[in-house]
Amino acid sequence: METKSAISALAALAQESRLAIFRLLVTAGPEGLAASKIAEQLEVPSSSLSFHLKELSHADLIVARQDGRFIIYSANFAAMNDLIVFLTESCCGGNPCGPSSTPKSVTKKSTTKSVPKSMVKA
Repeated sequence: METKSAISALAALAQESRLAIFRLLVTAGPEGLAASKIAEQLEVPSSSLSFHLKELSHADLIVARQDGRFIIYSANFAAMNDLIVFLTESCCGGNPCGPSSTPKSVTKKSTTKSVPKSMVKA
C-alpha cells in the first residue's frame, strides 16, 4: 500500500460514524449489509449514511454490489489487511513485539495493594 492510500483510508476512518459503519461491515463479513440495515443498526439517517458510505468507498475500504433493488455494502478485506500491513511492516525494527513476546514481569502489573501488618493474621 502506498502512503497516499493509507492516508486516505485513515482519514476516512477518523470519523465516528464511518468507523462504526466500517466495523459493522467487518462484523457482517463478505455477505455485507444493505444500506437500510446499516442505517437501522447504527441509527444513522439515510442522508448522512450515503455521504459516509461514499467516503468509505472513495478510500477503497468498502465495496458495493447490486442485489436486485438493493445495494449491498461490504468491507474490502484486502484493503483492510493492506492497511494493517502498511502500519505494522516496520514494527519494532522487525523484532517480535506483541504481548506474547514481552516478559510477563514487564507486562503484568500488580493489582494487590499493601496491607498493613496489623491487619495480617499470623
